[in-house]
Amino acid sequence: MSYISHLNPGPGLADFWSEIRRPTPYRWPILIVSALITTTLLYAFTSDVWYAPPEKPRVIYISTFAPGRSDAEIEASNLANQKKQDELRAEQAKRDEERKEIYRALGRATGLDVDEMERQIAKDEAQEKAAEDARMRRMLGKDAPQAQGGKDAPVADGAK
Repeated sequence: MSYISHLNPGPGLADFWSEIRRPTPYRWPILIVSALITTTLLYAFTSDVWYAPPEKPRVIYISTFAPGRSDAEIEASNLANQKKQDELRAEQAKRDEERKEIYRALGRATGLDVDEMERQIAKDEAQEKAAEDARMRRMLGKDAPQAQGGKDAPVADGAK
Protein backbone atom coordinates (compact mmCIF):
# COMPACT_ATOMS: atom_id res chain seq x y z
CA MET A 1 0.00 0.00 0.00
CA SER A 2 3.01 2.28 0.04
CA TYR A 3 2.76 2.89 -3.74
CA ILE A 4 -0.60 4.69 -3.25
CA SER A 5 1.19 7.50 -1.42
CA HIS A 6 3.32 8.06 -4.54
CA LEU A 7 0.20 8.44 -6.75
CA ASN A 8 -1.54 10.94 -4.51
CA PRO A 9 -1.97 14.31 -6.33
CA GLY A 10 -2.79 16.18 -3.13
CA PRO A 11 0.76 17.20 -2.16
CA GLY A 12 1.49 18.28 -5.76
CA LEU A 13 -1.60 20.49 -5.91
CA ALA A 14 -0.78 21.99 -2.50
CA ASP A 15 2.77 22.78 -3.67
CA PHE A 16 1.43 24.33 -6.92
CA TRP A 17 -1.03 26.51 -4.94
CA SER A 18 1.68 27.75 -2.58
CA GLU A 19 3.91 28.73 -5.57
CA ILE A 20 1.07 30.54 -7.36
CA ARG A 21 0.14 32.49 -4.20
CA ARG A 22 3.69 33.72 -3.69
CA PRO A 23 4.02 37.32 -5.01
CA THR A 24 6.56 36.97 -7.81
CA PRO A 25 6.52 39.45 -10.73
CA TYR A 26 6.40 36.84 -13.54
CA ARG A 27 3.94 34.31 -12.10
CA TRP A 28 0.99 35.23 -14.40
CA PRO A 29 2.97 35.43 -17.66
CA ILE A 30 4.64 32.11 -16.84
CA LEU A 31 1.27 30.56 -16.03
CA ILE A 32 -0.25 31.89 -19.30
CA VAL A 33 2.71 30.70 -21.42
CA SER A 34 2.61 27.29 -19.74
CA ALA A 35 -1.12 27.00 -20.34
CA LEU A 36 -0.71 28.06 -23.99
CA ILE A 37 2.05 25.52 -24.60
CA THR A 38 0.03 22.75 -22.99
CA THR A 39 -3.15 23.72 -24.87
CA THR A 40 -1.28 23.95 -28.18
CA LEU A 41 0.31 20.53 -27.74
CA LEU A 42 -2.98 18.93 -26.72
CA TYR A 43 -4.74 20.53 -29.69
CA ALA A 44 -2.02 19.38 -32.09
CA PHE A 45 -2.22 15.78 -30.90
CA THR A 46 -6.01 15.59 -30.71
CA SER A 47 -7.03 17.52 -33.82
CA ASP A 48 -6.61 14.70 -36.33
CA VAL A 49 -9.54 14.37 -38.67
CA TRP A 50 -10.50 10.88 -39.71
CA TYR A 51 -12.88 10.35 -42.56
CA ALA A 52 -14.78 7.15 -42.89
CA PRO A 53 -14.08 5.29 -46.12
CA PRO A 54 -16.78 5.81 -48.72
CA GLU A 55 -19.43 3.18 -48.85
CA LYS A 56 -19.19 0.66 -51.62
CA PRO A 57 -21.11 1.75 -54.70
CA ARG A 58 -24.19 -0.14 -55.63
CA VAL A 59 -23.91 -1.40 -59.18
CA ILE A 60 -27.10 -1.37 -61.18
CA TYR A 61 -26.96 -3.23 -64.46
CA ILE A 62 -29.11 -1.82 -67.23
CA SER A 63 -29.87 -4.14 -70.07
CA THR A 64 -31.91 -3.41 -73.16
CA PHE A 65 -32.17 -7.07 -74.01
CA ALA A 66 -34.84 -9.43 -72.82
CA PRO A 67 -33.43 -11.52 -69.97
CA GLY A 68 -34.48 -14.90 -71.38
CA ARG A 69 -33.25 -14.61 -74.98
CA SER A 70 -32.45 -17.83 -76.78
CA ASP A 71 -29.23 -18.42 -78.70
CA ALA A 72 -31.13 -18.14 -81.99
CA GLU A 73 -32.49 -14.72 -81.00
CA ILE A 74 -29.02 -13.57 -79.99
CA GLU A 75 -27.57 -14.79 -83.28
CA ALA A 76 -30.33 -13.09 -85.31
CA SER A 77 -29.76 -9.86 -83.39
CA ASN A 78 -26.01 -10.05 -83.99
CA LEU A 79 -26.49 -10.70 -87.71
CA ALA A 80 -28.93 -7.79 -88.04
CA ASN A 81 -26.50 -5.51 -86.22
CA GLN A 82 -23.60 -6.67 -88.42
CA LYS A 83 -25.68 -6.01 -91.56
CA LYS A 84 -26.48 -2.51 -90.29
CA GLN A 85 -22.79 -1.86 -89.53
CA ASP A 86 -21.80 -3.06 -93.03
CA GLU A 87 -24.36 -0.70 -94.58
CA LEU A 88 -23.04 2.21 -92.51
CA ARG A 89 -19.43 1.43 -93.53
CA ALA A 90 -20.41 1.21 -97.21
CA GLU A 91 -22.27 4.53 -96.96
CA GLN A 92 -19.24 6.14 -95.28
CA ALA A 93 -16.94 4.78 -97.99
CA LYS A 94 -19.26 6.21 -100.64
CA ARG A 95 -19.20 9.64 -98.95
CA ASP A 96 -15.40 9.47 -98.66
CA GLU A 97 -15.07 8.67 -102.36
CA GLU A 98 -17.40 11.56 -103.26
CA ARG A 99 -15.29 13.88 -101.13
CA LYS A 100 -12.12 12.66 -102.86
CA GLU A 101 -13.73 13.31 -106.26
CA ILE A 102 -14.54 16.87 -105.21
CA TYR A 103 -10.93 17.42 -104.13
CA ARG A 104 -9.64 15.83 -107.35
CA ALA A 105 -11.78 18.20 -109.39
CA LEU A 106 -10.57 21.15 -107.33
CA GLY A 107 -6.96 20.05 -107.77
CA ARG A 108 -7.34 19.66 -111.53
CA ALA A 109 -9.02 23.08 -111.73
CA THR A 110 -6.06 24.68 -109.92
CA GLY A 111 -3.52 22.94 -112.16
CA LEU A 112 -2.25 20.24 -109.78
CA ASP A 113 -1.22 16.80 -111.04
CA VAL A 114 -3.78 14.85 -109.01
CA ASP A 115 -2.88 11.46 -110.51
CA GLU A 116 0.77 11.85 -109.52
CA MET A 117 -0.28 12.88 -106.02
CA GLU A 118 -2.47 9.80 -105.68
CA ARG A 119 0.36 7.55 -106.88
CA GLN A 120 2.68 9.15 -104.30
CA ILE A 121 0.09 8.70 -101.54
CA ALA A 122 -0.42 5.04 -102.50
CA LYS A 123 3.35 4.52 -102.53
CA ASP A 124 3.71 6.15 -99.08
CA GLU A 125 0.87 4.07 -97.65
CA ALA A 126 2.45 0.87 -99.05
CA GLN A 127 5.79 1.79 -97.44
CA GLU A 128 4.10 2.49 -94.11
CA LYS A 129 2.26 -0.84 -94.26
CA ALA A 130 5.48 -2.69 -95.12
CA ALA A 131 7.29 -0.98 -92.24
CA GLU A 132 4.47 -1.89 -89.85
CA ASP A 133 4.49 -5.49 -91.07
CA ALA A 134 8.27 -5.68 -90.60
CA ARG A 135 7.95 -4.22 -87.11
CA MET A 136 5.30 -6.79 -86.23
CA ARG A 137 7.47 -9.62 -87.55
CA ARG A 138 10.38 -8.38 -85.44
CA MET A 139 8.15 -8.17 -82.38
CA LEU A 140 6.75 -11.65 -82.91
CA GLY A 141 10.07 -13.23 -83.77
CA LYS A 142 11.32 -15.06 -86.84
CA ASP A 143 8.62 -17.76 -86.73
CA ALA A 144 5.78 -15.25 -87.18
CA PRO A 145 4.70 -16.60 -90.63
CA GLN A 146 4.48 -20.11 -89.16
CA ALA A 147 2.33 -18.93 -86.30
CA GLN A 148 -0.01 -17.23 -88.74
CA GLY A 149 -0.24 -20.24 -91.03
CA GLY A 150 1.87 -18.84 -93.87
CA LYS A 151 3.40 -20.89 -96.68
CA ASP A 152 6.32 -21.86 -94.42
CA ALA A 153 4.00 -23.24 -91.74
CA PRO A 154 4.68 -26.87 -90.83
CA VAL A 155 2.15 -29.38 -92.03
CA ALA A 156 0.84 -31.95 -89.56
CA ASP A 157 1.33 -35.63 -90.39
CA GLY A 158 -1.42 -36.91 -92.66
CA ALA A 159 -2.84 -33.43 -93.38
CA LYS A 160 -2.09 -32.09 -96.84
